[in-house]
Amino acid sequence: MKHSMKLLESAYTLINSGLKTLEIRLFDEKRQKLNIGDTIEFSKLPDLKQKLTVEIVALLRYRSFKDLLSDFGMEYYGRPNSYPINTFLNDLYVVYPKEKEQLYGVLGIKIKLLKPDKKLA
Repeated sequence: MKHSMKLLESAYTLINSGLKTLEIRLFDEKRQKLNIGDTIEFSKLPDLKQKLTVEIVALLRYRSFKDLLSDFGMEYYGRPNSYPINTFLNDLYVVYPKEKEQLYGVLGIKIKLLKPDKKLA
């Protein structure tokens, strides 16, 4: 099954370069439909014209972003391991309110790049 999602420019660029191999989202109704082997077409914000495609290779359920981030090094997110987790968490909470994190839990989506955005390559 093919899914569509939007990405901020920084995350889009990191996935397109192969540096980011784990996308994290709330485990909301949309993400509950994901399965290993499915594909995701990511569209780059703000205009959504640039796209790349990935395959889902693993799905990791967690209660919180902090728990997920603690189990994986920051290199999965395209950042050095020395990057402070609390800084990353603060950035996440701008996009995903803590109330929604508590309601849904979170999902780590391990991905493999299938079709990069040639405009960035």
